[in-house]
Amino acid sequence: MQSEPRPPRTGSDDSQLRLAVLIDADNAQAKVIEGLLAEIARLGEATVRRIYGDFTSSTNSSWKKVLQRHAIKPVQQFAYSTGKNSTDSTLIIDAMDLLYTRNFDGFCLVTSDSDFTGLALRLREEGLRVFGFGEQKTPEAFRNACHRFVFIEVLRPGKQSAEQPAAKPARPAKKAAAQQPKAAKHQPGKSFPTEFMLDALEESADDAGWANLGTFGSYLTKLQPDFDSRLYGYRKLSDLVRDKPELFVTEERPTPGSSQMSLWLRAQPPTR
Repeated sequence: MQSEPRPPRTGSDDSQLRLAVLIDADNAQAKVIEGLLAEIARLGEATVRRIYGDFTSSTNSSWKKVLQRHAIKPVQQFAYSTGKNSTDSTLIIDAMDLLYTRNFDGFCLVTSDSDFTGLALRLREEGLRVFGFGEQKTPEAFRNACHRFVFIEVLRPGKQSAEQPAAKPARPAKKAAAQQPKAAKHQPGKSFPTEFMLDALEESADDAGWANLGTFGSYLTKLQPDFDSRLYGYRKLSDLVRDKPELFVTEERPTPGSSQMSLWLRAQPPTR
C-alpha cells in the first residue's frame, strides 16, 4: 500500500526544510555552483537537484563539467524553434508535478528570468518556502515573489574567502571600507540602506527598543527579500551591525535554556 505524501512544514526551522532545487541553465552560471549548493545547504536539504537546458548547445558546455560531480540531474530540452524558450515550460511543469507530491517544504529557483514570477507566487500560495537565486539583472518582480532572494554575485569563487577577514574584530572599519567598492560594483549607485534598516529595527524591536538579531534579520528579508549583508561587504548580518556603532548599540545576552550567547541591538540614540 502506497504511503500518503508528507504535508509541507510551515514552521520557521529552515535548517530541516526538504528542498527541490531547479536550475535554469540558460539563466545561471556554472562557476557559482559550489557556492550555490553551500548556500542552499544552510537553508535545508536539497532532496531534488535538477537543471534544465539544451546541453547539446555550446552555451551550456560549462554545465556539463559539473553536473555529475554535484549530483545534479540534467533535463535535456531541445530548442525546437528560434526565439521560443521551451526550457521555462519544462521547468514549470516539473515544479508543479513536484508540488503535488507534497514531499517538499520549499523550492530553490535558480534563474534571472522574470518568467518564473508566476511560479514563485503559486508555490507560495501552497504554503511552501521559495528561495530565488539570480544575477543583479533579475527583475524586481521575481525577487519580491520569493521569500528570500540571493544575488549569485556574492557566491562567486573567491568572494567568501575575500570577505572572511571582515568578521575579525581587529580592523573592521578598514576592511568594511575596502569592501564597499565591491558592493558598489554589484549595485551601481546604491548606497547603504540606513533608513530602511532603522525602520525595520523599529518594527522588530520590543517595547524597550531592543531586537534579537535573528528577529531583525527575518524582518529585513520579509520587507526586502533580496537584502544581503554581503552586498555591503559583510559576511554576516552580525558583522554589519557591529561595524555600525553610529547606527546600532549591540549587546550580548545569554540564550534562555542554553549556554550560548545571542546578539541584541537597538538604534543608537540621536546625539544632542
